[in-house]
Formats: sequence, C-alpha cells, structure tokens
Amino acid sequence: MSRSASITQIPSQHAGVYAFEIRGRVSADELENMAKAMNDAFDSKDKVNLLLFFKDYEGTSWDAPFDDDVIEANFRALKHVDKYAVVGAPNVAERMINIFNKMTRVKAKTFTYAQTENAWEFINGA
Repeated sequence: MSRSASITQIPSQHAGVYAFEIRGRVSADELENMAKAMNDAFDSKDKVNLLLFFKDYEGTSWDAPFDDDVIEANFRALKHVDKYAVVGAPNVAERMINIFNKMTRVKAKTFTYAQTENAWEFINGA
C-alpha cells in the first residue's frame, strides 16, 4: 500500500517498521486498505513497529471500524506490534493510547510534531 486519498504509507529504512500519514477524513475503504497492509505484515513478521502521523485529521467514517479486515488487524496488533508511536494524536486518541500502554504488552507512546525525531528513534529501536 502506498497512497490513498487520506492515508499514505511512509517508507522506512528499517525492516519491520511501518509508518503511515493520516490526513483529513478517512473512508472505510482507506482504513480497510491500511488494515490489509498490516495484516500482510503480520503474516510475514512475528513483530513489527508502527508509527502514525496525524495531520489535519478530520475523523473516520462511521462504518470504517466495522470492516472485517480492520477488526482483524486491531486484534492481531496486540500480538504482533512491539512498539506503537503516534505523532500529532487527536486528544481522545492520545488518552486512549496512554491507557492502552498500561493494559497491554505493546510499548505505546505519543509525540508532538516537535518530537518527530524522537518518535522515529523510539520506533527504530534507538
């Protein structure tokens, strides 16, 4: 997956690192495509790191979270994601990530755009 209207995969120099930029309003099809890309990653790698950049995020269509591929990717992430970082997380998402970090083995952190380099270092294992 490389580009859809609202989701762009960002190339990484590290194997097992998946990064995406999320802009504007995300449709169900776009979220499904991202979920399929992550399910493919989960099929080929035991552990991955995931980095999301939110820019001018306007939300997700109401039906997007109910897609079978999205639900599958969310559950599989609990087993396959080692580190999860979000840059520019919406306020509600930031609170959920901080709670999620305490409840699972996934190492999750949020960063501001001024901390982008720190997010990449965290995700890349530095």
